[in-house]
Amino acid sequence: MKHNSILITGASSGLGRTLALTLARPGRKLWLGGRNTERLEETARACISRGAAVHLKACDVANSAAMAEWVHGTGGLDMVLACAGITGGTRKPLGPDQPATEPEAQIRRIFETDLIGVLNTVLPALELMQHQPRAADGMRGRICAISSVAGLVSFPGTPSYSAAKAAVDRFMVATGGNAKKAGILLSSVVCGFLDTPMVARNTFPMPGLTDVNSACRRILRGLARNERRITFPLWLVAGSRFMDLLPIRLAESYYNNQPAGAAGSMPEPDLS
Repeated sequence: MKHNSILITGASSGLGRTLALTLARPGRKLWLGGRNTERLEETARACISRGAAVHLKACDVANSAAMAEWVHGTGGLDMVLACAGITGGTRKPLGPDQPATEPEAQIRRIFETDLIGVLNTVLPALELMQHQPRAADGMRGRICAISSVAGLVSFPGTPSYSAAKAAVDRFMVATGGNAKKAGILLSSVVCGFLDTPMVARNTFPMPGLTDVNSACRRILRGLARNERRITFPLWLVAGSRFMDLLPIRLAESYYNNQPAGAAGSMPEPDLS
């Protein structure tokens, strides 16, 4: 698998940072993006210490023009990892006859980052790679976007997050069939909870919580195998698929009696 030039969004923390550190080595170019400049520079220093050449971009993935300029400005990419994302859940009801809801600002920001931000990364990368020569393995490049097990279910605790991740997974898989004929792999990562700062303040049990280094190894192994959908933990993915087959009434009865993702159990995301 050729991956000498790699672009990673969300590289300032969590999975994006871990992937950057894992991939950093002499002779490799890393194009790292994120909103937090200080943390992004920390990631860069760590990658440089491992011998990689690093180019930074402080950018919000929701900015389509800036993302397109950044991606095309690399001059060519072997791999793109769209890791930028935020999550958030419903708030407790304001009164006895009120529902648990998500604030409108949170809903819009999650869609802007987790769905539109992925498109702003993937679409210019697809355009760029179409003009690249095929490598020895017949591939022009690989593009990977992080979805979630939450995208497999209509979870009452995280409505917009579940919807955005579902759209990411369907887009990557549905588009990937035609893209692969042109030598471009599109992969969707359907994973459970990862031990990253994004979930560190959750106040409920997180079944299947996966070490971020193990997740990183699984993702890179899946890309090397040209997997279109990279899933883990398998038991959690299988269970989620089963839940989505149940009548809505039964599924909601189960979800609403679980501590995971109950209204008010997740911290409010940074919407800036």
